[in-house]
Parts: sequence; structure tokens; C-alpha cells
Amino acid sequence: MVGITHLRARAGVVKPPFAGGVRQFAYVVNDLDATLTAWVELGVGPWFVLDSFRVAGADYRGERHEPLITMAFANTGDMQIEVISQHDDTPSVWKEFLDSGREGFHHVAYWSRDYPSEMARAAELGWQVVQLGPQPFAYLECGKSLHAIVEVMALSDRLEGYTDAIRRAAADWDGTSDPVRSYPPAPSA
Repeated sequence: MVGITHLRARAGVVKPPFAGGVRQFAYVVNDLDATLTAWVELGVGPWFVLDSFRVAGADYRGERHEPLITMAFANTGDMQIEVISQHDDTPSVWKEFLDSGREGFHHVAYWSRDYPSEMARAAELGWQVVQLGPQPFAYLECGKSLHAIVEVMALSDRLEGYTDAIRRAAADWDGTSDPVRSYPPAPSA
């Protein structure tokens, strides 16, 4: 209870790191199919899968590496869930996580229309860049007891269209039909 009291005393003092709030919870797993099946059984879907691609232009801990991954996206309400599985031994933030013996929850993501300002804020906070990507996106170590990574992704009009389509697909989904689909989702009319 002491920790909760401490948080109550600091309410209104602690500034959230970025505007807009957390938009995504992400999981890194060895078996993507089993993980998506488990989420579907919980009523989360449909899943949009971007299958087996290289993260071209990725920079992991200061060196160029292009891991081969599959990503899947679904929503539950307004929260997006992402599941990532890496298929090779290329150094990456995902391989580092799995090699540490962990699997499951990996990061929270913020989507930003002002990526440079958010990255400047991360630097002010002393957060360390683990991996950069071309979209652009950054995975950051925040050094907090959550032991998770924080992702900041630049939110383009195109990406926002995809995220909106995934959210709408989840809202309209009957829970059984076509639970796994190809990414990107078709734009809504």
C-alpha cells in the first residue's frame, strides 16, 4: 500500500512521457500461430498479419541489422495489440528479449505526429535507443521497474488509415469469421 500512497501523493506532478497516451500493447513470441489462436479464443480479432519480411534499414544498438519477422495486429476497443515473431538469428530488440528467456509482453507504443519532439523528450528523460527503423520508429529502454520497452512511432496519414481500419474491423467482427487476414487492411468506405 505504501507504493500506492506514494503515487497518490505525486498525482498531477508526474508528466506523461508523450502526448496522446499509450496506443498499443505488444508481445514478442516464438509461436505466432498459437498466440493468435489464444487471442481469438479471448474474442480479440480479427488479426491482420504482415508475414515474413525483413525490417529494412533497421539499426539495433548502433549497428545495421535487418531481422526477418512476422507482425500481427488486432484491436480490443481502442487499444491495438501487436504480436511479433522473429524467424532468424539477426540481432534485434526482439531476439534480445527472447534470448533472455522471456516471451510475452514486450512494449507499449506511442504514435506521434511530432516524432522529432517525442525523441527529444525521450533524450531528456535519459531513455536509451535500442533499435531504430525507417518508418520512423524507435524502441527505447526507459529504465523503469516495468522492465519493458517503449516504442515511439511516427504516425503518418497512411499508418493512421491502417490503424483506423484495424480498429473498425475489430468493432464490426462477429468473433468467428475470417479471424486471420492479410495486412494491410482494406480501407473502410
